[in-house]
Amino acid sequence: MSAGAAGLDHVPVMLEEVMAALSLRPGVRVVDGTFGGGGYARAALMAGADVEGFDRDPRAIVRAAPMVAEFAPRLRLFNRTFAHMADELGAASADAVALDLGFSSIQMDDPAYGLSFQADGPLDMRLSGSGESAADFLNTAPEGEIADVLFHYGEEPAARRIARAIVADRPFETTGPLAALIRRVVKAPKDTKRDPATRSFQAIRIRVNDELGELERGLEAAEAVLKPGGRLAVVSFHSLEDRIVKRFLAERSGSLPAGSRHMPASVAADAPSFERPAKAERPSDAEVSANPRARSATLRWARRTAAPAWGQRVRANEKKGR
Repeated sequence: MSAGAAGLDHVPVMLEEVMAALSLRPGVRVVDGTFGGGGYARAALMAGADVEGFDRDPRAIVRAAPMVAEFAPRLRLFNRTFAHMADELGAASADAVALDLGFSSIQMDDPAYGLSFQADGPLDMRLSGSGESAADFLNTAPEGEIADVLFHYGEEPAARRIARAIVADRPFETTGPLAALIRRVVKAPKDTKRDPATRSFQAIRIRVNDELGELERGLEAAEAVLKPGGRLAVVSFHSLEDRIVKRFLAERSGSLPAGSRHMPASVAADAPSFERPAKAERPSDAEVSANPRARSATLRWARRTAAPAWGQRVRANEKKGR
């Protein structure tokens, strides 16, 4: 999620820290897995790198046409999620991968996306523009499923009360009535400026876009495309994302016990595919003051080893077992 004003203004979060983590030099190949407004990509291009950008939002690809023309042929864009980078680029093909998770301010500030509860817009939330919308989900899902989504993806304590109210008052077609309902059910504490609808909107967006599943698949794809010595940098914006990134890097660097929930002991005991990750970084006070949307950002990065990607080893072991 990068911050900026409405329109095409774009201020990528923790830009200096991400560029330092990627350690770019002229001629390297960089994957910007969350192209958005192109902030990281532009910085990498200005450093002399070639960039392969991915974005599931077709509108982002259209907006980027002038930038593609400006940097041709060193910038290529793919209208796919970053989980597909290995399919498009092949194994061991990139020197660096940057992932800026969530959504851009351009998307947040445009009511047509249905991401914001500050302005009324269609209850959509689909970053790709295809598949089940937020309205489709909320207007048809059982109360228990809605409550589970709000609790697990939004960490909303009042999940069951909100879900019960949604089912009683549906159908919903726009964001305004939904936000108003949540505010009636959950009163904002006097000591906080957070809107009561924040957690629920986050949860629904994550569910509609399968953001956590895409993140897990995207991290494995990044592991596959990185060359030995290549660097992975990930900026996350809430604890659910950060826990996935932290655990992935800990597993792949051999910092967790063998036989974790993601990998069998026979694979986890093999050589780490990443060196021990760097300590998590947070934005500076100056950046948060200038850009309040950066306040929840966390950067984690690590360097790829020469060991095969764990996914490749799993497939190789499966073939041997046949």
